Amino acid sequence: MPPSFADARCFQHAERPAVARCPACERFYCRECVTEHGGRMICRNCLKDHLDAATSTGPSWRRAAGAWALAGLGWCWMVLIFYWLGQILIRIPSSFHNGVFLE
Repeated sequence: MPPSFADARCFQHAERPAVARCPACERFYCRECVTEHGGRMICRNCLKDHLDAATSTGPSWRRAAGAWALAGLGWCWMVLIFYWLGQILIRIPSSFHNGVFLE
């Protein structure tokens, strides 16, 4: 049976009473060993692991290359749409442009 919170001691400092329990590793820690992150108290080892995992999602050049590729694709689509719109406007008869329908 796990110890009650009142009897718990810090995992790192056995002489200190525990003030929090890390939700990741489920160990008890004193106030020097825990920190608040994302609205919850977490030990520094688990926080370090969490931050290392969050920053190691891949090289930043891949994300930048992906963003540039999407921007280039968007630019190409924009050019095609304006080209097609120009082709449609060219096919409108010139009598329409002269304002014959307005008189």
